[in-house]
Amino acid sequence: MTEAERAVEVAIAEIPAWRGRNITYRPVSGGISNTNWRIDVEGESGSFFLKMPGRGTEMFIDRKAAQAASRQAEAIGLGPRTYDYLAHRDIEIAEFIADRRPSTHRDFSDPVLRAQAVGAYKRFHEAPLLPLTKTIFDMIDEHKRQVMELGGFLPPDHAWLDTQYRLARQALEASGLDLVPCFNDPMPGNFLIGDDGSIKLIDFEYASNNDRLYDLAIWSGEMFFPEDVDREIIEAYCGRYDRAAHARLIVHKALADLKWSTWAMVQNRISTLDFDFYKYGIWKHMRARSIISDPRWPTFLKEL
Repeated sequence: MTEAERAVEVAIAEIPAWRGRNITYRPVSGGISNTNWRIDVEGESGSFFLKMPGRGTEMFIDRKAAQAASRQAEAIGLGPRTYDYLAHRDIEIAEFIADRRPSTHRDFSDPVLRAQAVGAYKRFHEAPLLPLTKTIFDMIDEHKRQVMELGGFLPPDHAWLDTQYRLARQALEASGLDLVPCFNDPMPGNFLIGDDGSIKLIDFEYASNNDRLYDLAIWSGEMFFPEDVDREIIEAYCGRYDRAAHARLIVHKALADLKWSTWAMVQNRISTLDFDFYKYGIWKHMRARSIISDPRWPTFLKEL
């Protein structure tokens, strides 16, 4: 038995509602921060999803805030049913949605599914504010402190990247932040697609109040959308295309890559999961450079 299996068995044994019943569990692949499990309990009509927090994730995840975001998504019909069985231990349990499949990058090459995703974002953004406000600036500053404290890798051009980050921050703050509940983590597996093309969201551990265009920007970056698709997304979300919104989205794309590149270098020092965080971080650094080195970057900053 592995250490992860021992940990999940200890957790399962603590749930009074499940005691005395036959229980089976198996790992669920896809996450790069935690260990995830599908749990089947005798007498229950459906399965459960259980997330065991990964080592060191308390450095950048507020589990109580994540639980609140999950419950809010459930309340508006956008997320799965949640259970508070082990909330005191910061262990997330939700219904396992077996009749939907995780999305892929290829799925969102379909304009119809992209429109469904934009609609899901709008619904989440229109819900009440979350108990945690954590902007992209808060995230980047947090990870910069952590990687320095841990002696993690910083690229040779860190000073230049940091200067560009500060310029982008000044421009965005001068234009004003539009804070709404944001998902902040658009990994393809976090979008569950039904047979009817509808979308539900899962995994709200990075959710916080943040600038609404950041949420669309990080999704665009994660899905490798070209600028013509970015324009389409802005028009669908805002009701019309807007140059300032486009510039804001592009700037947020760069900031998202800076955030996740630095996050990866923190994970590279602390995580025990079998994932090449260093390679992931280097790639994110490279993509941030490609956006910032675009000759239009100064213009984007002025158009915010």
